[in-house]
Amino acid sequence: MTTRYDPADLGTERLSPALRAEALEQLLTERGLVQTDVIDGFVAKYESDVGPLNGAKVVARAWVDPEYRTRLLANGTAAIKEVAWGGGANGEHIVVVENTPTRHNVVVCTLCSCYPWPVLGLPPSWYKDPAYRARVVREPRKVLAEMGLELGDDVEIVVRDSSSEVRWLVLPERPAGTEDLTEGELVPLITRDALVGVAKVAAP
Repeated sequence: MTTRYDPADLGTERLSPALRAEALEQLLTERGLVQTDVIDGFVAKYESDVGPLNGAKVVARAWVDPEYRTRLLANGTAAIKEVAWGGGANGEHIVVVENTPTRHNVVVCTLCSCYPWPVLGLPPSWYKDPAYRARVVREPRKVLAEMGLELGDDVEIVVRDSSSEVRWLVLPERPAGTEDLTEGELVPLITRDALVGVAKVAAP
C-alpha cells in the first residue's frame, strides 16, 4: 500500500528528511512534473556511474603515475577531468589533499553537506548527520576511532571543511603490498570512506 503524505507537512518537522524527500517526489509525480523512472535513473547514475568509482579511478591513476599525481595536487578539478567526469555544480572546484604517514586529512561540511558528487556519488547519511559535522571538528581523533580508524598521537589530523566554493577530496596512502598491482587492479581497493578520510585503503 502506498503511503499518502500531506503536502502541508513538507515544510515542517513532522517528517524526517528522508520522508520529506519521498513526499516531495510523490507530490511532483502526481502533478506530472517528474517521472519516477527519471529520478531512479538519476540516483543510479550517481550511485554507480558518477559515484565512488570515479574517485577510485583518480586515486589509482595518481598512485601509478607520479606526473599525474603532481597535476592532481596542483589543480584537482582539471586533473580529475583527465580521468573521470568532474563537472556539474558540485565538481567545479575540487581541491585534493594527500594523506601521509604523519598527516591525515578528513573532510566535513559544517554548514550543510557540500560534497564532490561527481567523484564520490551521493553523500552517505553519516556525512550529513549534525553529530558528525559538529564533532569531527572538535574531536576528530575520537570520531575517527569510533568509525574504526585508529591513528597514533604522532599523526597530525587536519579537518577540511567543504563549502559551496571548495570541495575537498583525499588522496589516501597507497597500502603496502600493492606495488605490483596495475591501475585497474587498484581501483576496487579504494573506497568512498578513504576518499573522505574516515578510513584507510586496506591491502588486498
